[in-house]
Amino acid sequence: MPGRESGRVELLQGTLDLIVLRALATMGPQHAYGIAARLEQIAEHPFTLNQGTLYPALVRLEQRGWIKGTWQTTENRREAKYYAITKAGARALGEQTERWRRFAGLVDKLLLNESD
Repeated sequence: MPGRESGRVELLQGTLDLIVLRALATMGPQHAYGIAARLEQIAEHPFTLNQGTLYPALVRLEQRGWIKGTWQTTENRREAKYYAITKAGARALGEQTERWRRFAGLVDKLLLNESD
């Protein structure tokens, strides 16, 4: 659908890590499908995380020690890797959040001054 595509939200490079960390901090341990489903549910605009986007982010965050994955059985009796934020991840979330707020503030100022 062309109309739907034009309203689709695209992630800026580096924002997915922040989003995943925040989701895990608020929702508790989740498997990848649970994270993607929740983000799609709360998004006000079309927002889809495909496996090719989400799984590399989860691997990257786990390699940094910001999340930890453990294999568990889902409610549907399937094995899935559940991810939880670590203490280091909580610290990184705070730092990434502050960095994002500074960046968003700069962009907001630039957009407000656009009419000058």
